[in-house]
Amino acid sequence: MSRVLVFVEGQTEETFVRDLLVPYFSRLGIYLTPILAQTSPGHKGGIVSYGKVKHQLTRLCRQDQGAYVTTMMDYYGLPNDFPGLDGRVADAHEQVMRLELALQQDIGAPNFIPNLMLHEFEALLFSAPEKFAEWLDDQALLAPMAAIRGAFATPEHINNSPQTAPSKRILALVPHYKKTVDGPLIAEDIGLDAIRAKCPHFNNWIERLLALPR
Repeated sequence: MSRVLVFVEGQTEETFVRDLLVPYFSRLGIYLTPILAQTSPGHKGGIVSYGKVKHQLTRLCRQDQGAYVTTMMDYYGLPNDFPGLDGRVADAHEQVMRLELALQQDIGAPNFIPNLMLHEFEALLFSAPEKFAEWLDDQALLAPMAAIRGAFATPEHINNSPQTAPSKRILALVPHYKKTVDGPLIAEDIGLDAIRAKCPHFNNWIERLLALPR
């Protein structure tokens, strides 16, 4: 049996871990628990500074050394003091792996497994645009969602900017989209295996967790 504390940046990710990942892994003897980031005493959710993230991750790693600690944080919108941001590479996948390595080195705990989402949680929803249209009961969404997906090699390549990040594209098409409610439900409808098949960086994280001793 392995236990994994999943440090998540918001309620959307917390729900995703609880409703999709926990059942998927528990039947394999790996037990995940989402831990919502704290921005200030009494306030949870959001990544406002790396200093606060480091404090929480370090504490989690130390206080339960029998468990692994991993992260589910968006690459899009990382705080400027995040380790490794001082140097960039053109390829987003290489950049994220570079940042994960910098995070691993900075936390420096043997039970820590870094993970950043490329570019953010909403990228996963582009794994199956038809499910998005079905869930919101609006088939008019299928063509523009499919066009966005078709313009990139994978959902994780959908690019990172205040105008073109995955969540911004969704909101432009669906102003009433509720991230914390609709996102995890659509992801559940798509299914974890389908998401893994379309999102290689995300799948690599899942594979690392599946490889934990139990």
